[in-house]
Amino acid sequence: MDIAKPTGKLGIIVGGGPAPGINGVISAVTIEAIVNGMEVFGFIDGFKHLVKGSVSNVKKLTIEDVKGIHLKGGSILGTSRTNPAKNDADMKQVLEALKTLGITKLVTIGGDDTAFSASQVYLKAAGAINVAHVPKTIDNDLPLPPSTPTFGFETARHYGVKIVRSLCEDAKTTSRWYLVISMGRAAGHLALGIGKAAAATLTIIPEEFQDRDVSMDEVVDILLGSIIKRRKNGSNYGVAVLAEGLLEKIGEKGLSNLNANELGRYGKVERDPHGHLRLGEIEFGRMVKDHLAAKLEELGISLTVIDKDLGYELRCADPIPFDAEYTRDLGYGAVKFLKSTECSKYGAVISFIGGKLQPIPFENIINPITRRMQTRIVDVKSEGFECARRYMIMLDKSDIQDPIKLDALAKSLNWTSEQFKKRFSYLVGL
Repeated sequence: MDIAKPTGKLGIIVGGGPAPGINGVISAVTIEAIVNGMEVFGFIDGFKHLVKGSVSNVKKLTIEDVKGIHLKGGSILGTSRTNPAKNDADMKQVLEALKTLGITKLVTIGGDDTAFSASQVYLKAAGAINVAHVPKTIDNDLPLPPSTPTFGFETARHYGVKIVRSLCEDAKTTSRWYLVISMGRAAGHLALGIGKAAAATLTIIPEEFQDRDVSMDEVVDILLGSIIKRRKNGSNYGVAVLAEGLLEKIGEKGLSNLNANELGRYGKVERDPHGHLRLGEIEFGRMVKDHLAAKLEELGISLTVIDKDLGYELRCADPIPFDAEYTRDLGYGAVKFLKSTECSKYGAVISFIGGKLQPIPFENIINPITRRMQTRIVDVKSEGFECARRYMIMLDKSDIQDPIKLDALAKSLNWTSEQFKKRFSYLVGL
């Protein structure tokens, strides 16, 4: 491998939460940049030290440093959620630090916040620094071209499926139900991807409710309906996967029947200056489990229910071959863009369509008001979602409209058909 004489300096910054494949991007960027005559500097812990104007937490990277790391999880540069775009003083410190080091090209790796920070570095540097952003998130909710995943998603889904399959076997062996809360605040891609591939009993994501209000009672009733249907068929076990974004979908209005003391059992309850609850610190899984247990007791159903949060176990996993290959493409593509004449015209988010590099200008993908990319949500009108729902075990219209099915479900609770219909028909739109 021929290496050109150094003619410029390139920096690499990782921001936001971890995702499998970060090291693959770092490796590919470093190798390609050095081969093309650049010195490469990795900034430890993202923008954390740069906003203070410090250049002490910088590591000059060599090919030897990054050789083989594309198969390892985590990030050799660490990461942080420090946002230099919050105020002009922080951004000025960042630009001064980059100028001191002679950085003229920058590759950022991260999600929404890091992408916006990268766009502001490009804008405020006024041509002095060319910027390429490599999008990452296990949530797969960034608006890349159709069928183009964010790196890390496939690996997170892969290991998530392994965990859920083990829980399915445990549920069957011990006659219990598991409620698995999957990461994905803004979209249900990861929850649905895991639940569908693992053949979980059912998966619930916020997109399926579309624009209407959702209550905690409705979410719990969906689970209850699945449990009853399974019991009627002789199966006293199951695994449900719920996207954590359901809590945001339910919101304060959906939790209005809970008083502050009851909410306080599930975490730190705070209100913003407008008096609205901050939902981020609430233990959603335990809340759903407790509400479900109460309803099961009312029906006289004895059942063990376990809640399990799933997410942190997936973020630093070793990437599967898909992400190991994909991140090499992304890193290579980032440097190729920064070598092109186009990089002087705009900063860009790196993406590939059909194996071809397709940089997306920051201004075409980031909303300047929200400072975020538009969320890519699950298309609940697609055949992919239709297939997922077809194989879930949950109440459907035929259970209510077919007298034989309705009678069997009602008898499993020692109810009349009319009682069951009145209680659960709203779940299927009747």
